[in-house]
Amino acid sequence: MPHVTLPREILPADGRFGCGPSKIRPEQVAALAGPGAVLLGTSHRQAPIKNLVGQVRAGLSDLLRLPNGYEIILGNGGSSAFWDAAAFGLIENRAQNLVFGEFGGKFAAAAAAPWLEAPDVRKAEPGSRAVSEAVEGVDVYAWPHNETSTGVAAPVERVVGDEGALTVIDATSAAGGINFAVSQADVYYFAPQKNLGSDGGLWFAAVSPAAIERIERVAASGRYIPAFLSLKDALVNSRLNQTLNTPAVATLFLLDKQLEWLNDRGGLGWAASRTSESSDALYAWAEESSFATPFVADPADRSPVVVTIDFDETVDAKALASSLRSNGIVDTEPYRKLGRNQLRIATFVSIEPDDVRQLIKAIDYTLDAMRA
Repeated sequence: MPHVTLPREILPADGRFGCGPSKIRPEQVAALAGPGAVLLGTSHRQAPIKNLVGQVRAGLSDLLRLPNGYEIILGNGGSSAFWDAAAFGLIENRAQNLVFGEFGGKFAAAAAAPWLEAPDVRKAEPGSRAVSEAVEGVDVYAWPHNETSTGVAAPVERVVGDEGALTVIDATSAAGGINFAVSQADVYYFAPQKNLGSDGGLWFAAVSPAAIERIERVAASGRYIPAFLSLKDALVNSRLNQTLNTPAVATLFLLDKQLEWLNDRGGLGWAASRTSESSDALYAWAEESSFATPFVADPADRSPVVVTIDFDETVDAKALASSLRSNGIVDTEPYRKLGRNQLRIATFVSIEPDDVRQLIKAIDYTLDAMRA
């Protein structure tokens, strides 16, 4: 099918709508190429980089409104590394994992480590949400705040009836874009390449006093824990504003600039209102359409930062995404393993709501032209 050339007046100013590596604001890139350039290629054990790590930890503490006793820790690798680190150093005996998409399933797989009891895995079909329930013997309850693969968001709240267990939340695509109370979690962990407008190579976590006690107790238990995956080592190094191995300095710098931008504008509340403005426009368009519908049926479960839209048989979503791409509107394809006739559109905080409204015009124009 030939691509449709879009009129200039309906093109978004920035056509990046990807849910993987996401839009980084030009101002961040300019700052990295300017004052940030002197930090690249310098020792991470010296004051300039340690100060940068300290600024990032302080900025995240402000953004997440950390209660007394909570700390920001960080380590090398992304969320995939953290899943394994949690299996080694956070789960004492058994986890309960909610799986309602790809990334919740990956943590459940890590929690099935041979030195742990088999996890209690609660699955829901993609597009819906699983629910936690107190179970005797479970010491970690874990689920994604936002399931990037499906566009389902889940509340962050402690499991009723199990006061001694830890609540561990995967927040990679939620952190910095969805408002919540971090006091409802013991570990809120994420890689910073979504709403936090940065790149890969590091994970961060807000950890409660109970989580810190668990990390220290498991580390002292004699369990074998590789140094790269040691949460105790991450805790110790984070308090020194450093990581075990050389950190991704560009990632830290971009994150620092994004945190300044977010906190100067009102923090998490402002960010959440911005992502909701963008996602609400898309959901309203889909609900009013005769050929599109939100993939997530329950409005209460719809993500404000990852919008998934299904199309009926009159629309070839793959051809639509390909045509949009030819016009510089990129990364609207669905998650590859879902195999649905849909678009998946990021509405992360760096994405301008006006660009989302332009995207809707571009989709309508393209489909009209394809049907002509």
